[in-house]
Amino acid sequence: MSKILKWVGLSLLGVLVIIQFFGIDKTNPPIEQGEEFMTLVETPPDVAKLLKDACYDCHSHETEYPWYTNIEPVSWWIAHHIDEARGHLNFSTWGRYNAEKKAHKAEESGEEVEKEKMPLPTYLPMHPEARLTGAQRERLASWFKALSEQEGRTSDKTMEGDSQPPMEAAEASHGEEEEHEHED
Repeated sequence: MSKILKWVGLSLLGVLVIIQFFGIDKTNPPIEQGEEFMTLVETPPDVAKLLKDACYDCHSHETEYPWYTNIEPVSWWIAHHIDEARGHLNFSTWGRYNAEKKAHKAEESGEEVEKEKMPLPTYLPMHPEARLTGAQRERLASWFKALSEQEGRTSDKTMEGDSQPPMEAAEASHGEEEEHEHED
């Protein structure tokens, strides 16, 4: 029996050594500033810090891979979480979402934070900066809700037949006003 345990133990050790050669790709995709969330959405400094500390590591192309992502199979598990997170919401590609999707993503984000589903509890032990207090959760959730409502209004205007997005339409009408002022 002890020979069997010895061989099983050595086999497991051998497998662990071999899988260390099959690490994950830790290269973040490039960030297009014209699509990045903080570039497109006016974000108060306190909210921006919360987003960077608690969300961006998994939900953007700004992932910082800690030392333990050099250990297999832990890194595979983490890479899967990051891929899944980016699939649900990616702040680095925010500009690719249409207004309706932005409203939905903002609403969903607020709910996840409010219900303490995000950041993931398994993420928090190694990332103390991501631990949100009750007040921080409330601030982030209410900010996401306001963003959702703002994006929802944008979506409604676009669906009503506006050919221009609201910001461009506002700029165009402002330009027309300036032209009329000069005519007088």
